[in-house]
Amino acid sequence: PRAIPGSLKSVKAIGWYIEEYGIAQISMNLTNIEITPLHKAFDEVCVKATERGIRVTGSELVGLIPLKAMLDAGKYFLAKQQRSTGVSEKELVRIAIKSMGLDELSPFKPEERIIEYLLQDKANSRLVGTTLADFADETASESPAPGGGSISAYVGVLGASLGSMVANLSSHKKGWDDHWEEFSGWADRGQHYKNELLRLVDLDTAAFNKIMEAFNLPKSSDEEKAARTQAIQDATKYAIEIPFAVMKTAYQSMEVIKAMAEIGNPNSVTDAGVAALCARTAVLGAFMNVKINASGYKDTAYTKEILNEGSALEKMAIDLETEIIGIVNGKIG
Repeated sequence: PRAIPGSLKSVKAIGWYIEEYGIAQISMNLTNIEITPLHKAFDEVCVKATERGIRVTGSELVGLIPLKAMLDAGKYFLAKQQRSTGVSEKELVRIAIKSMGLDELSPFKPEERIIEYLLQDKANSRLVGTTLADFADETASESPAPGGGSISAYVGVLGASLGSMVANLSSHKKGWDDHWEEFSGWADRGQHYKNELLRLVDLDTAAFNKIMEAFNLPKSSDEEKAARTQAIQDATKYAIEIPFAVMKTAYQSMEVIKAMAEIGNPNSVTDAGVAALCARTAVLGAFMNVKINASGYKDTAYTKEILNEGSALEKMAIDLETEIIGIVNGKIG
């Protein structure tokens, strides 16, 4: 059949009536989801169906889908409801599935249908995939990792999570409807920092393991010794970079935390206070790891620069924590 220009760009569609089910079906091929994303195509079908006095009962995905398409859909439908979009990745995926009825005909399993989930290496999130109890047990065992670096990152995760919580509570607070978008934006930022710090929990332990592996390399010949020395130096630099990234991210999260202490739901001001304690701990704890690893790195120009930056970050985090705690105590005192 001849293609007829429609209301959606980069979409090929055909519709038919299925007698045995008593329903009409539209089959769409989205050729560029940057131009017409999944949720826009779904919504347009809903509009056209409503004009004809019928409703869309659900949808079905054939094949796989990029994670971004699902996250964008989740945020789109939350925004339509004037709800905060600063929720977890898992919740955004769930909202997308429910809003588009992707589980209407058969269960929609994100781990089997989303490309990134299908390809992800579970080893990269071994620690953050465990229970709280197992994480504590693993930390308390005689194995040296996870140690202070991963713990610093995870304390930072908790700080960013609490900041996001206050933003979400504020976004949905009765009588604050005019400000839902503002708090949704803060919650989005908090989730971003939380996700980055979660990634760094496992990366810090991986960085420690890289150093151990380098030290265990053979050293029988001059060539082996040179290769081993280089591997140790490379691993050491990586073990400096990871906690330094924790420092920066945890410090950045304090901007969200301070805002929530100042303008957030006053009933949750102590949550913002605890968030500040966590973020400051993450910065200071990570800096200890930067310093101990920098002591074994031979490029002194590099270590001098990173230690100077780290010292400045440490001071700013301490000062900002003091300021936030002052705001909190002022509101509860």
